[in-house]
Amino acid sequence: FGLGVPVILRNSEEAESSTRVLKKRMRQVKNPFGLEIPNPAAASVSRGVTLTPDCLEDCVLTCYWGCNVQKLHEALQKHVYCFRIKTPQALEDALYNEYLYKQQHLQSIKKNDKAEKYCQLPEDAQVVDFGPVPRARYPLVALLTLADEEDREIYDIIAMVAVIHIPDESYRLSCRILYQYLLLAQGQYHDLKQLFMSANSPAPSSSDTFPGESSTDTGLLEKAGLAGDEPELQEENTKDCVVCQNGPVNWVLLPCRHTCLCDGCIKYFQQCPMCRQFVQESFPLCSKKEQDEDESTHV
Repeated sequence: FGLGVPVILRNSEEAESSTRVLKKRMRQVKNPFGLEIPNPAAASVSRGVTLTPDCLEDCVLTCYWGCNVQKLHEALQKHVYCFRIKTPQALEDALYNEYLYKQQHLQSIKKNDKAEKYCQLPEDAQVVDFGPVPRARYPLVALLTLADEEDREIYDIIAMVAVIHIPDESYRLSCRILYQYLLLAQGQYHDLKQLFMSANSPAPSSSDTFPGESSTDTGLLEKAGLAGDEPELQEENTKDCVVCQNGPVNWVLLPCRHTCLCDGCIKYFQQCPMCRQFVQESFPLCSKKEQDEDESTHV
């Protein structure tokens, strides 16, 4: 601009944007499977790991140590194109038994039973590590399946595959769930992603790090090709919209997955107010009808 030429600068967020963000159509499904690592700091290849299933129905937990990375992802594709993986045997057939050791808890896990399950390699396995990264084998893959065949007809999600990192002598990244794949009865599978949402008491997640190890773990994740571009968030003391501080948070922004805007403010933003990334799509956590019903129950 030349000198003396007046320029009017306008905040792009002052008025409703002329370009609307695409609202993604979502279908709500109930996930009967949950899996947590109650004490990740104590886990290692030599000592094993404790897992806590939390399921809505009776389930079977099967753990595979040293599962071949390529064969696992080929197995997921077989679920889509060949046959449904709804039992441990189906996964093993899809893997061509490409794992080092299988550990199955023979008694089915009762619904809502959060009993801890201990998984450990046998001493005669003589496995101390799974080699340098990039690796050909995942340390541990946990499979949760529905125990009763009748339940497999009720739920859209019929199995969950969790890829778990266990620290060893070669790779000391702390224990965590790297991926969770939900397998659907219709033949699709989805990578379960974490949403970033402010809360008074945020639930611990599989990606939580321990004090003093954040920068080290980030470097190890990047080296393994597993590091995401997820920003670290400051925890807020409210679940209200980060813009108006009044309306309840309801909208998930994609691809950043920040959940920070209410129904009133979503229409004003093409960029996430938390990380400034452009929003490609968005979807509500609940519909207006569900919100009205929820409010009426609290009146």
